[in-house]
Amino acid sequence: MKKTYLAGLAACALLLTSCAPAGEGKQDLPTVAATTWPVYCFASAVAEGVEEIRVVPVVNQPMSCLHDYTLSIRDMKALDGADLILENGVEMEDFMADAVAASRTPVVDCSAGVELRHLDEDEEGHVHEEHESHDHGEYDPHIWMDPERAAVMTGTIAQALAQWDPDHAETYYTNAQAAQEKLCALAEEGRETLSGLTNRELITFHDGFGYFAEAFDLHILKAIEEEEGSETSAREFKELVELIRAEEIPAVFTEVNGSDATARALSRETGVTSAPLTMIMSGEGSGLDPYLEAMESNLETILEALA
Repeated sequence: MKKTYLAGLAACALLLTSCAPAGEGKQDLPTVAATTWPVYCFASAVAEGVEEIRVVPVVNQPMSCLHDYTLSIRDMKALDGADLILENGVEMEDFMADAVAASRTPVVDCSAGVELRHLDEDEEGHVHEEHESHDHGEYDPHIWMDPERAAVMTGTIAQALAQWDPDHAETYYTNAQAAQEKLCALAEEGRETLSGLTNRELITFHDGFGYFAEAFDLHILKAIEEEEGSETSAREFKELVELIRAEEIPAVFTEVNGSDATARALSRETGVTSAPLTMIMSGEGSGLDPYLEAMESNLETILEALA
């Protein structure tokens, strides 16, 4: 394993204002709201077997990311009915900051202790001068896309739940350890799976695969943020064609819920393969399996496209 993030668990900074469930008057059971689907996967894995609390996702809609998302009435109710809120952090939830503050509910930043990728000048501006850029701030917020960083998030969640609900602390820690072992095994197996690739350059039609690439020894050659109805300009398209031919890129990667118009046009122009990856922004079921299956699907897609 190239990195060991589990040692960082001791550095977790929890933004809690209470140390016990406070569900009276809100729900039949004390409720933990996970702001994003990946956080919900990790939290529901940690809380597995504890029937005295509910873990619910706030946002679970098919989308490529949360940049322009607007909270629905259902989302607002999930936040308002929560006794504890688990957020991804790294400014990912800025769009719901007012709603979270209005709920006056304790909040846990699940990015605590995670090693963050610093966005350089090009990444902050992305590549589209004509398109509205997605300003993440100083750091890349898509931390769940690295399984080892996800293991740190899982440890933070376990510490938060154990502090909030000490009666079940042992279960939370035991579940977290099991989940962390699976996450770190996924990282190791993924690197081994892709170890034979000679072409490790990625052109992606989403800016959220930086941690994924870093985790599996890949390199983001170009990240294009493209929205429906706002595809690349003729000049940008020409630059991409030249880049693909110069670097002999065999495949470009879209996001399953994003636009693939330019990728399809590149396929017609250059013969390059277009393959979809997922940012794991929505799913079904609970626990760690949906996350593991999505990550394994991404790895298989990369292997097939670049082999």
